[in-house]
Amino acid sequence: MPAERTAAVEIGLNAAIVAVTSRSPRILAVSDEHGNSRDGLPFGPFDPARHRTFENSLRDSVEQQTALDLGYIEQLYTFGDQGRHRMAGDSSTHMVSVGYLALTRTDAENNARLAEAGAHWRDWYSYLPWEDWRQGRPLLIDQLILPALRQWEQGGHQEERLGLPQRRTRIRLAFGLDDFPWDEERVLERYELLYEAGLVGEAIIDGRAAPGNTPPLGLTMRHDHRRIVATAVARLRGKIKYRPVIFELMPPEFTLTDLQATVEAISGRHLHKQNFRRLVEGAELVEPTGMLTAATGGRPAALFRFRRQILDERPAPGLRASYGK
Repeated sequence: MPAERTAAVEIGLNAAIVAVTSRSPRILAVSDEHGNSRDGLPFGPFDPARHRTFENSLRDSVEQQTALDLGYIEQLYTFGDQGRHRMAGDSSTHMVSVGYLALTRTDAENNARLAEAGAHWRDWYSYLPWEDWRQGRPLLIDQLILPALRQWEQGGHQEERLGLPQRRTRIRLAFGLDDFPWDEERVLERYELLYEAGLVGEAIIDGRAAPGNTPPLGLTMRHDHRRIVATAVARLRGKIKYRPVIFELMPPEFTLTDLQATVEAISGRHLHKQNFRRLVEGAELVEPTGMLTAATGGRPAALFRFRRQILDERPAPGLRASYGK
């Protein structure tokens, strides 16, 4: 009896690196050495002969590719679906990728080094434009997404029509229809729904859908990197509610207005100014520095810093803000 063929497996590490600049949430994208015009995430293979842990290997790969020193980092998920990393000339090796969320701060010096390394910051709402509710419900949802999803909901084959109730429920949950509120943490569910409906470019490239009348939504990324971005956005939106990771994105000293803008940038939701300030003061997450800044262009504003003692006083300090519709 012939021996059963076993495919080789390679472990790769992808990083969704997040920074906030000019009150916009940014994802670090890298150029493709093969000339691919689509954005990709920093990536490197895991070499157990060189690195003891995945995290050490990822930090080393990111530093080599982007000259960026990462701060906070956490593992997201393992992405190993068949066909997730196809490209011309691929061997039989199957790529399993471990995705990471990393937070950092950026400045002019860092940006210059990133440009030299072929990396650039991209507003994450350019990949996921339906997620930005800071100015209210995006027109894109009602004008393009929901009509296309309702058409997909009806299906074309008998087996697809059998799944109509499930599709309808998924759409209602994901996009906050009828009695369901918009849940800012359902980022991955929304992206996967749009992928299944063939509304994002990756579904067309992967051969899962044919080009339709609706142009692909958001910027298309290489392989399944936009799925990793969606996973990272969802994780961070949930994380800021119970851990003070938002301060990993802030400078050492900041105004409360800047802090609010950063929380809004990540959550994609508008916050009432006075309610936010009461929340921050009640949570005792910040303390005044005693200094003022005139950089706001108006009246001098008080500068604050993260009160690190809170980590020893409370098990889960975060900013569990209440968002309106």
